[in-house]
Order: sequence, then structure tokens, then C-alpha cells
Amino acid sequence: MDFSKNMIILNAIESALAGGEAVVVATLIDSGKLDHLSTGAKLLVPKFSQIEGSFGDARVDAVVINSAREIHETQLRVNVAVAYLSLANQLHFRTGKQLTSDAEIMFQLWEQPLRLIVVGAGHVGLAVATLGDFLGFSVTVIDDRDDFANRDRFPMADEVCCGNVDTEIDALQVDNTSHFVLVSRGHLQDELALRTVLGKGAGYVGMIGSKRRTRTVIDHLATEGYSSDELAAVSTPIGLNIGAETPEEIALSVLAEIVMLRRGALGERLSS
Repeated sequence: MDFSKNMIILNAIESALAGGEAVVVATLIDSGKLDHLSTGAKLLVPKFSQIEGSFGDARVDAVVINSAREIHETQLRVNVAVAYLSLANQLHFRTGKQLTSDAEIMFQLWEQPLRLIVVGAGHVGLAVATLGDFLGFSVTVIDDRDDFANRDRFPMADEVCCGNVDTEIDALQVDNTSHFVLVSRGHLQDELALRTVLGKGAGYVGMIGSKRRTRTVIDHLATEGYSSDELAAVSTPIGLNIGAETPEEIALSVLAEIVMLRRGALGERLSS
């Protein structure tokens, strides 16, 4: 690929990381049996805009572009993946063991950092925001108490919003990179936040509380006509079952669940 095409790709990546349109870059890392293809060839597949580049074979390009578009649409965001291409022009993503293939293609998804929106600025909210920042999330904190929702308490946050939770949530741009953690001071606040979040297309919504308390909230919203599918997708009680007790342990449980779901993992012990 010539210098100008490389610059187009680099500029598209920089724009995506800055919050612009997400892009997938597909790179031929091993042409294998398809010796008419050039190792290192790239395809830039933006989520909406014009595709750039080619592998030099229209049939292969079509398969690669289709797979790149699927990566854009799936909730399980994989930042780097390697796929095997067969002569039948079918792609099989690597599953941990070598597959017979004619070529190998690497897919890289470039997008703005994943967003973590913490509704509730108490002890658990502070721990969640701190760990989320450590893991590379762009952190937003929302609370209606100015003695909690402030820069002194949340220096790690990209944004601290003090106001009514429904108003502050409505002001956000929400997509499947947005992860809502509802850990406010009471179930009425959490219910208000959940009512506002549902239907906005967030990648994750989790709500803290006992099974009894969270069931009451879910049942209440169901009677108001909220979609059963949307309500079923809410992670509540929030987090993985690691026996968490302290705010920091709860934060670890919550972020572990978000990472697990984001990567399409199961959460089982690696030593099992």
C-alpha cells in the first residue's frame, strides 16, 4: 500500500481514538497458498464511511469487509483477532489451536476508549471509578450531591456531573461502548437511573443491590411496559460472585464482569 493510503489509515485510527468514527483495519499477515495476494496488504473498514485499500482479490475483499462489519456490530468487542481464510472464501477466527488455512488475516478494531458511567458517588462508586480508570476506561461519574460529585473526590474521572441523575444521563451520548454501573445511595435513585438508561443502546447496564431489592425494581419497570429483553439484559445483582464485601472488592467484581462480557468469556477459573 502506498504512502498516501497508509496516511489515510493512520488518520482514521487517530480520529477513532479521539472519539470519531470507529474503524477496523484488516491486514494480510500470511498470504500462504494465495500467492497472488501481497502479505502486508490492508483494508480500512470504517463503521459507516468509505472503505479504503484492497487485498488484490475482490472475492477475498468481500469476505473480509463482511467480517469487519460484523466486528463493528457485535456487542463482544475484540480489539485484535486473527482469522484463517480458506479457499472457499470463508473466515474462521482463531480459537486457540491451529486450523488448516490458505491465508491469515489480522483484524484490529480502533475506537474511542470504552466508557464507564458510574451513577452514584459513594464509597462503591469511588472504588469502581478508580479501578475503571486503572483499566483504561473513560470514566464519568453522576450524582446529585455536590459534596460527593466533585473533582476533589474524583480526580481520576474524565467527567463529574452533579445534578438529577435522569437529566445527566439524558445529556450523555450513549452507544455500545457505554457501560453503566448503578451504585447510588438507594433503590429509588437506581430505579430512576435504570428507567432513563433503558433503550439507549448501552453495551452494559448493571445495578447493585440484593436479589429482593433489584427484583422489585425490575418488576416495577416491567409493569410500566419496558421491554422484557432489555430488563433481562440488566446485570443485577451486579458483578461476579467472588464473595466481595468491601467497596474495593465489589468494584473488582463489577469490572471483572464487564471485561468478561466484553470479551465473550465465561468467568471460570483458568486452572480448572
